[in-house]
Amino acid sequence: MRIAICDDVPREQEQFEKALRGWDPTRSVEKFLNGASLLEAARQVPHFDLVFLDIYMPGENGIDIAKALRELAPDTGIAFVTTSTEHAVEAFSLHALHYLVKPVTTEGIVETFRRLNLIRAQSRESVTFMVGSERHTVFLDQITFFENDGHAVNISLSDGRRLKIWLNFGELEQKVDGRFLRINRGLIVNMDFIVRMGADTCAMRDGSQFPIAVRHSAAIREAYGNYVFDQMSRRKVF
Repeated sequence: MRIAICDDVPREQEQFEKALRGWDPTRSVEKFLNGASLLEAARQVPHFDLVFLDIYMPGENGIDIAKALRELAPDTGIAFVTTSTEHAVEAFSLHALHYLVKPVTTEGIVETFRRLNLIRAQSRESVTFMVGSERHTVFLDQITFFENDGHAVNISLSDGRRLKIWLNFGELEQKVDGRFLRINRGLIVNMDFIVRMGADTCAMRDGSQFPIAVRHSAAIREAYGNYVFDQMSRRKVF
């Protein structure tokens, strides 16, 4: 999950980071001192999942930055962080998740994530598998890759969990959407989790590296390039 804090005061960033880790010490946050640098980073795929945005910054208005971010990455959750409630109405007109008055507390951060997860649960695509005798439903954006394992398939999830299902690999391929790409005979990856697509290997965000089918290398790299381009073209470039 990509999380960002945009605040022109480093001390405020440190206080935010402390509050965030007071809830979950494993969370990391990307820090920005101005809107321009935040928007530049927001163009990268995958986009930010959640941005905590200061409203009052020198020469910048957080509301305007949020409007630009909305056009660039519509699915990014935005929470405003400020010293005043003056812009609360305007903030919520942008469908902000929360409006936090400084100093930001761990409780405020937890509530923001709760609201983000609630919205995502209502709109995220999911798929249901039988794991043994139990039925498991997982969101497609949680799945990093599928790996063929004889008559079974191993599913890797972004939170580190692994599931084994008894399903034909070709059948599985029909259940998922266009974000998934088969890169060799026994591996389908979620392209949102790719950090580098080389000539013969594919590197994932969790550090995994997988070989690409040599005969289909050019087609695979082209498919990935087209996917990234399509993702970017849906956002307005500033």
